[in-house]
Amino acid sequence: MSIEVSNISKHYGAQKALDNVSFSVKKGEIVGFLGPNGAGKSTLMKILTTYISADEGTAFVNGHDVSADAKAVQLSVGYLPEHNPLYLDLYIREYLEFNAGVYHVSKSRIDEVIALTGLTPEKHKKIGQLSKGYRQRVGLATALLHNPDVLILDEPTTGLDPNQLVEIRRVIKNAGQDKTVFLSTHILQEVEAICDRVIIIDKGKIVTDKKLDKLISGTEQIIEVEFDAKADQAAIATLQDLTSYKNISGNIWELTFTSEDDKRPAVFDFATANGLKTLQLSQKTKDLERVFRDVTK
Repeated sequence: MSIEVSNISKHYGAQKALDNVSFSVKKGEIVGFLGPNGAGKSTLMKILTTYISADEGTAFVNGHDVSADAKAVQLSVGYLPEHNPLYLDLYIREYLEFNAGVYHVSKSRIDEVIALTGLTPEKHKKIGQLSKGYRQRVGLATALLHNPDVLILDEPTTGLDPNQLVEIRRVIKNAGQDKTVFLSTHILQEVEAICDRVIIIDKGKIVTDKKLDKLISGTEQIIEVEFDAKADQAAIATLQDLTSYKNISGNIWELTFTSEDDKRPAVFDFATANGLKTLQLSQKTKDLERVFRDVTK
């Protein structure tokens, strides 16, 4: 395993930031680590990168104990923290040369990561002259500089415009071909585009850990139907396998079912039995945003 977390807990005073957290990540996986603000995401990432220590439990990165073998962990991890620390008065190349010296990396690698992260048009500038998006690219280039086996990225796409998002998404996806990528973000579309698996944490506890395709498929169906006249709410509530329903506006209803069977024929039959016509009947896709709301509300 590239990452192994066993029964990790962390307190800040009376607050329990992490509560007996356990999971593992295989080599080559791209895992999205999601949760509301204050859920414990950054705390766990700091533990995995040896910036802080856990109060209880153990964690290993590339087989190295984060408590007992911090130096080996640091050499095998590329880390982009949420608040990207940069020397603003240095030129991009100067900053990367400084980091290359820390990691004893050949300077030829600098040109590779500049091209890889799309920094070429700005490489003549000081970091302080760069936009937020390009500063994030410098942070990502630094994380990739020593060609680590594991990338830990905390909000890597913060401040990027839509075009930049596509480019950085490609960089992360390509990196995931031969590296393990563990990333947190609030942009759920990025997770759907990049990640193989999703772990959701809430109030310091893991509430979901599934492959992305399993997470957004399942047996839940959301059907939107528009009748030609007012439907009786009590009658709607009798539909088999119905778990929730909502009158969106007028005669439009959103019906949520839990069933392996397509429930649209049942809704059509319901309309006929109640003297109604269906003007519109569609099945809505269950997306990651809905899953996130359901497990963290």
